Parts: sequence; structure tokens; C-alpha cells
Amino acid sequence: MTNLRVFLAQMARAVWFRASLFSLAAVLLALAAGFLEPFLPDLTVNLGQGSVDEILQILASSMLAVTTFSLTAMVTAYSSASRVATPRATQLLVADPTSQNVLSTFIGAFVFSMVGIIALSTGYYGDQGQAILFVGTLVVIAIVVVVLLRWISHLGSFGRMSDIIDRVEAAAHRTTAQYANRPSLGARRQDPRSITGASVRPQRAGYVTHIDLARLEAMAEERDLTIHVRALPGTVVDTATPLALVAGTTDDETRSKVASAFHIEAHRSYDQDPRLGMIALSEIASRALSPSTNDPGTAIDVLGALGRVFENMLQADADADVPYSHLTVEPVTLPDLVEDAFRPIARDGAGMVEVGIRLQKTLASLADIAGPSRSRAFTDAAADARSRAQRLLCRADAVALRRAASNAPRR
Repeated sequence: MTNLRVFLAQMARAVWFRASLFSLAAVLLALAAGFLEPFLPDLTVNLGQGSVDEILQILASSMLAVTTFSLTAMVTAYSSASRVATPRATQLLVADPTSQNVLSTFIGAFVFSMVGIIALSTGYYGDQGQAILFVGTLVVIAIVVVVLLRWISHLGSFGRMSDIIDRVEAAAHRTTAQYANRPSLGARRQDPRSITGASVRPQRAGYVTHIDLARLEAMAEERDLTIHVRALPGTVVDTATPLALVAGTTDDETRSKVASAFHIEAHRSYDQDPRLGMIALSEIASRALSPSTNDPGTAIDVLGALGRVFENMLQADADADVPYSHLTVEPVTLPDLVEDAFRPIARDGAGMVEVGIRLQKTLASLADIAGPSRSRAFTDAAADARSRAQRLLCRADAVALRRAASNAPRR
């Protein structure tokens, strides 16, 4: 059942899916006029149905042009995101519901008008049917006008740097909140030194994007197994990499079913991967800090986004419930997340005192929020950033950086 939900979720994010639904709805709406005609009384008032063919012709030609323009704007935004931010943000832009609804509406209006024109030319509609088609055409035109105005407003920010940072931050918020709530994904915490079992390997190389833990738990409970998950979402695997170790009586069928619970794709996904959001944000900052771009302001904006993501994660409480008691997972560690987020910025921004000062303040604030038991990762990252910067900054900038670090909040 989880596999089906994952498949449906991925399909719903595809551009073609909504366009297909809107096109099907458009065909049904255009043909419904002829179907409902026998159930309506004779009309004695001319509603303008005689001109519906001309209106549909105008609608068809205009929707074709607007659809082409919208596709061009979307592709330009995708290309811009890959070029100026990070290719990891493109999948978030592709899944943008507003742009998908706009494109689907325009395609649906085009299909509606084409089906209406063809049906009119074949005599499918009588007078009552043409009246229904005329009313339906007015409704479609009203929807198109509203959607077009919304699209014009949306284009003002779609694909811009601030929009990309906001989208990646929102994706990072979702996955890190899930991680903070269930660091071990609902399984028992794993001790890598004591696990044993038959190795389960994938049939192809790629990234693990999703693990069907409920399916693994049901199989382990039914067959009295303990499954040690070794490849978390975001892990790159090949045919020699173990996905899991299965303790208990296993056969080829068991290993095949365990392997099928791991979704492997060519590219990483944000769904269950808390590290990808951190990596994408740090990549945006690193691109901005490159000598060809030299945009420390964007890096500072990214540090603000990272600070909010970590703050939200650190303030969440872990769920003590363990619904998957037959599974063990070695969770992603906080130092791993901190390293993914801040080390590239410390490296590429070492020569920019503005970025260094903001980085020190952000890490010190997060260390304060984390408390004594979890602050080590942030204080180590701050010390590493200072060490990198000291080698490149002039004396005055180095003094300013040390002053910022010493004045930052501490518990």
C-alpha cells in the first residue's frame, strides 16, 4: 500500500498528470452539452449560441499561444535555477502547483475549444446543446482570465533567487521535522558493531529515495526476522552495496521482497532525505560565493534559512514510540547535517568577512538553542570556519571576525 502511495505522490507531482486530468475534464465538459440536450426544454431565447463557433475559434488560437508562452517561461525558470542556484532545486520548481495548474488550465481550455469546434462541425449539438456549450464556453473563459491574472502575478517571483531559497527551505523544513520527530524512522536505534545477518543487495545502482518500513515490518513480523537497514534515503548504492542485513531464516524470496521495499532512482528526492535540503541550501550559497558571482548577500540569506531550519529541528521533540520493532536503523547524526549545511559555506566564504561574521553568529545561536548535550557540532563548525578564515582575511577583518565570535550568545 505504501508503494502505491509513493507512486501516486510522484505521479501527482508530474506536469503531465494535471494536464491530462484537465484535458479529460475539458473533453467531458464539451461532450456533456450534447448528452444533456434531451433533458432540457426547448429554448425560446437566443443566448448567442449561434456565435459559439467563432468564440471557440478565438479561444483555441489564443490558448495555443498562451500555452507556448507559459511553457517557455517555465523552462526558462528551470534553466535559471540550475544555472544561478543549484540543479537540486529544479525538481521543486517542476512540482510547483501554481505553474502546473496554470499550464493545465490553458491546455484544458484549448482541448475544450477544439472538441467543441469538431462537435459543432459534425452537427453533434442541437439548439439546446449549443446553448449549453455557449454557457460552458463563458465559464471556461472566466476561469482562463482568473488563472491568467494569477499567472502574471506568479511570474514576478517564480524562479527568482529568493523564491528558490524559500522553496528549498520549505522542503528542508519538512524532511528535518520528520527526522527530528523520528530520527530512526520509527525503528529501533541500530548499533553497527553488533548487527549480523544475510546481506540484501539491489539489482541496480542509484540513490535510495524511499524505504517502505511498514512493508518491511510486516514481513519481519510474519517470518520472525530482524531487519537491519543499512542504506538510508539519500544513500548512493550499487549492486555490491548492502541495503539491509536480515537476521533469521532467509531465502531468495525473502531477500527479493526486502530489496523491493527500497525505492532506487537515478536522482535524490527530498521526501525522506533530511540531508538533501541542507546540501541544496549550501550549494546555493557556494554558487553565490564563487568568484564569478561574488554575491555574499545571497549566502547570508541562505545562512538565515539554515538557521531557521535547524532551530525548528532542534526545538522538536522526538517521538518515543517504536512502531517498527523488528527493524533497526542507524539514524543520520546531527554533526552530519551541520557539516552538510555549513562546511561548504565556511570553505567558499572564508575570504569574505561579512559572510564569516554571519556564519559565526548563526552557529553560536544554534549552539545556544541546542543546549550543552548537542552544541558540540555547532561549536566545532564555528571553530573550523574561524580557522579557515584566519588564513585569508587581513588583520582588521580577522579581528572583526573574532570579536563577532566572542560576542555571540552562549549559554
